[in-house]
Amino acid sequence: MSKVRFTFNMLAVAIFTLTVVSMAQAQATRTWVSGVGDDANPCSRTAPCKTFAGAISKTAAAGEISVLDPGGFGGLTVTKSITVNGEGTLAGVLNASVNGFVINALTTDNVIIRNVSINAPNNGLDGIRILSAKTVTIENVTIAGQSSDGIEVLATNNVNVAITNTQIKNCTGSGIKADTSTGLVRMMIRNTNVSNCGVGVNPRRNSRVGMLDSTLAFNSIGLLVEGVGGSAVAVVKDSLIANNTSHGIQAGSATSTAASTARISSNLIHNNAGAGVSIQTQGVVDSFLNNEIIGNNPDGCAGCNNVSGSIN
Repeated sequence: MSKVRFTFNMLAVAIFTLTVVSMAQAQATRTWVSGVGDDANPCSRTAPCKTFAGAISKTAAAGEISVLDPGGFGGLTVTKSITVNGEGTLAGVLNASVNGFVINALTTDNVIIRNVSINAPNNGLDGIRILSAKTVTIENVTIAGQSSDGIEVLATNNVNVAITNTQIKNCTGSGIKADTSTGLVRMMIRNTNVSNCGVGVNPRRNSRVGMLDSTLAFNSIGLLVEGVGGSAVAVVKDSLIANNTSHGIQAGSATSTAASTARISSNLIHNNAGAGVSIQTQGVVDSFLNNEIIGNNPDGCAGCNNVSGSIN
């Protein structure tokens, strides 16, 4: 009887091992989606899947989901290192009443979203919602029609976010919001345009945001730095902040409880309906004396700290 039991246990172990090996082998480093694909497929180049969600389970960690041809590939929750790349075609996500991408990966994971269009008929939630990761890179992405935020970081750990060559428009909330309850958000924004949103860029709790060569226009407030529950810092250089219906830059707010600091250099702050630069509760603005602040109501930088900078 003991020999039979031993043989049975060995057989069970062998079957389990083969199953694990088979599952590992089923995950490819690169998978493919197509507008005419099928999620029952293995997501290979010749037998692509239909959706990003169908492809991710068949993609190895740190692998890439690539797009073969135009299509709408659905929203995606990311729980591991992955690259989603729609280069060369229209890689669409229609996120009516849901989030487009939710990033909820490990704090050691790196996520890249590249060349994707995220759109909703003014009822999407967040275009991209970042809850957890080590780094999130967003490149050449278009986000429109969200009823909340275009890109929202709402993390509980440290996270680095890089946003480049991205267009965000027609969001009820903020175009870009950075917030973390216990960690630190470090964010870099470059060559990015945010328009027709409630707030263009909104650094909040425990966030450090740098913005370069970007445009914030036709929002309510272009840049709102508000340390609500933790300090917030934004450094803005060589950017256009114009035609917003309230202030161009606002540091601090009625709800700010911690330092809310904006550091500004070589920007054109023009034709905003409110002040070009407004300093409110907990607000601090350091100006490097080389900004063009004109056509606002009022102009100037009253209450700003004038910083000459240094060359070493």
